Amino acid sequence: MFTLPHHSPRALPYVHGHTALLLVDMQRAWLDPQFDPHLHGPEAQYFLTRTQAEVIPNQQRLLKAMRDARQNVLHTIIESLTADGRDRSLDHKLSEMHLPKGSYPAGIIDELAASENEVILPKTSSGVFNSTNIDYVLRNLETRHLIIAGIVTDQCVDMAVRDAADRGYLVTLVEDACATYTSTRHQACLQAIKGYCWITDTETVVQRLQEMQA
Repeated sequence: MFTLPHHSPRALPYVHGHTALLLVDMQRAWLDPQFDPHLHGPEAQYFLTRTQAEVIPNQQRLLKAMRDARQNVLHTIIESLTADGRDRSLDHKLSEMHLPKGSYPAGIIDELAASENEVILPKTSSGVFNSTNIDYVLRNLETRHLIIAGIVTDQCVDMAVRDAADRGYLVTLVEDACATYTSTRHQACLQAIKGYCWITDTETVVQRLQEMQA
């Protein structure tokens, strides 16, 4: 079992105006069994229970804290730029992964719906830094601290963490606001990426946001 570190060199106080939250792929397509056949398999119950009982409520807390602090929130979703998906990455084509532009399954779940002034970035790769202009956007927003949560931990979330760290952001991964399909996979991912980010929990992040320095 991964133990949250008591100290991390990346656990610096958040700074007002330089802190952003990124929610990764919190879409109907991956969270509603009517759209994702994987949610009917043997691993589905763990994933569905964790997302409904823990991940979504914790992300709601993170969203509220960020909005109350008037800090930037970004959402990334898997969605093609075209209706027929011809713009997709080769990997998504080979995987037959296609969510048409503007389709209902591609939308963010109602519980975490973006507000009018929040950024939504559609992507057609696992890594948001590979197929969107997020780095450009974050730098325009003067982001230094990037808080990340979402699904799935050992795929799209993992890539967001590593790529953000490589580009010079101080990354916080909110462990109890992320999920993958088994506890073993989740724990293994945390062990693998602990050198790229500060791994902590929702309560700690919310408290830090409330204490955020001007």
